[in-house]
Amino acid sequence: MGKIADATFKGKFGTYAFEVYTTDTVFNSVGGVYIFSKRSIGLDGKGTHMFLYIGQTNSLRERIVNHDRLPCVRRHGVNCICVHRDSDANSRQRKELDLLSVNKTPCNAQ
Repeated sequence: MGKIADATFKGKFGTYAFEVYTTDTVFNSVGGVYIFSKRSIGLDGKGTHMFLYIGQTNSLRERIVNHDRLPCVRRHGVNCICVHRDSDANSRQRKELDLLSVNKTPCNAQ
């Protein structure tokens, strides 16, 4: 299906713009921070996310399809992948750690 929404997520030190995609999306080979999440729509029509796994990669295409945590996120009801594109490895790592500092995820802890 592809992109379904835009979202903004906060870490301890920053706020980051993400694009929300369906789980069947095939991504380009670009770097980014990604979040597997379970998205729900409230009565107000706004989406809320339960973060299942937060990570970063230099190639979304290769990392997402071969992800070692797919069984875990599937067990927890993953229904979307949120992506923040970033080609700089150091920047991605800082953002990943920032988001993990305030968001506990069931599939990062394993």
